[in-house]
Amino acid sequence: MVQALNRIGLRVVLDVVYNHLHASGPNGDDSVLDKIVPGYYLRRNLDGLIENSTCTNNTASEHSMVERLIIDDLLHWAINYKVDGFRFDLMGHLMKRTMVKARSVLQSLTKQNDGVDGSSIYIYGEGWDFAEVANNGRGVNASQFNLCGTEIGSFNDRIRDAMIGGSPFGHPLQQGFITGLSLEPNDHDHGSNSDVEHTLAVSKDHIQVAMAANLKDFVLTNHEGKEVKGSEISMHDGAPLAYASSPIETVNYVSAHDNETLFDIVSLKTPLNISVDARCRMNHLATSVIALSQGIPFFHAGDEILRSKSLDRDSYNSGDWFNRLDFSYNSNNWGIGLPPREKNERHWPLMKTRLADPSFKPGRSHILAALESFCCFISIRYSSPLFRLSTANAIQERVRFHNTGPSWVPGVIVMSIEDGHEGVPGLSQLDPTYSYIVVIINASPNDITFTSPSLRGKSLQLHPIQMNSGDEIVKDSNYDNSSGSFSIPFRTTSVFVEPRPI
Repeated sequence: MVQALNRIGLRVVLDVVYNHLHASGPNGDDSVLDKIVPGYYLRRNLDGLIENSTCTNNTASEHSMVERLIIDDLLHWAINYKVDGFRFDLMGHLMKRTMVKARSVLQSLTKQNDGVDGSSIYIYGEGWDFAEVANNGRGVNASQFNLCGTEIGSFNDRIRDAMIGGSPFGHPLQQGFITGLSLEPNDHDHGSNSDVEHTLAVSKDHIQVAMAANLKDFVLTNHEGKEVKGSEISMHDGAPLAYASSPIETVNYVSAHDNETLFDIVSLKTPLNISVDARCRMNHLATSVIALSQGIPFFHAGDEILRSKSLDRDSYNSGDWFNRLDFSYNSNNWGIGLPPREKNERHWPLMKTRLADPSFKPGRSHILAALESFCCFISIRYSSPLFRLSTANAIQERVRFHNTGPSWVPGVIVMSIEDGHEGVPGLSQLDPTYSYIVVIINASPNDITFTSPSLRGKSLQLHPIQMNSGDEIVKDSNYDNSSGSFSIPFRTTSVFVEPRPI
């Protein structure tokens, strides 16, 4: 299977779950490792009981033979099955030492000796820091902050929460940058007007840092007008926002297999009275931000076709009925019933209203438009190496954010990426086609105008991929070089490029 996928140009990442065992004890039919050396492979608390914070039977990678088992298994998959990468479930429950050693061993594989180019194997995972391993409680663990400098990727939940609002553990109606916060409020109490405006401005800061690969030393102007590093911006709990030292360490995403799909969370958080057209464009916005950010972009299967699980927030055991993907594009699986009771019952009252309303369900034309939008932004990402800068220095030198400080246009992010010119001192030339790129994300329900003197006098034009797309709205985007003024339609991401002279 891996070989067949490789032959059609796809690489294969294996999802590995080394953080827990299915069973334990000396007698259970499904208990294996605990029968070999009772108690050794499992992490215990001060009372001698097995820790279960991962879900059950936490493993102890701080023990040398647990680490050895993990590394031997990774080598088996890489050498014998030619797997191209590994995604670590609850990676923060493993020790940093284990992950660093795993990466080193995999990277050392060669075509000549092992049949594998280990330098191309990428490893990343969930660097969450909680339960008994929190704050290095069992040794230095593989958490987001601890992995800085290792070139091991971790999921960036900062951009997810800033874009969609709240967190997976907060109120489901809490809005974010692309789901209507301040600009299209729902009925949830988000606080006073000043509180809401402040949250929107802070969310913009968080997204901008993420678009610069969540680099801890990236310098930008924050919503207060101060020049700050990414690590000097604080989260709601006081922890630093940015934690990466290299773009390869940041995996930007807005939805994954856990929690609601992107379409579902947008449908939950937006006002009841907006159209399905509006919700679909919010989906386009979200995927565009991930596609155009520095770092590693991650998309949940079905983000590109408005996939729905009918608001099921934990569908691992919900069967094909809720997990269905329809590649005929006739249905996105919205409204096929209330999701299972176990993880969803608390919010059934909110769900019933939305799932029963036929106006929430997108049609085939919406699904096809989402697919085209997604493909366009992936193509734009690969149209220029400037969207895929490989070092922190390159990002700091070339990426700038405009529309910053206290007088910003609400709901709008403006990012520029500059390239050098061959034979001209300063920046080196990376892109043979474009010398300058401007990305403008307008999450507002209204058309906007943004003017910047620093963007005056350029030869910018809408990216040809967008000009030739089926999205008629984005084609209304305009740039006036005499004033440095941009006109951007509602709920639209517009990409402007400056072609090099032929």
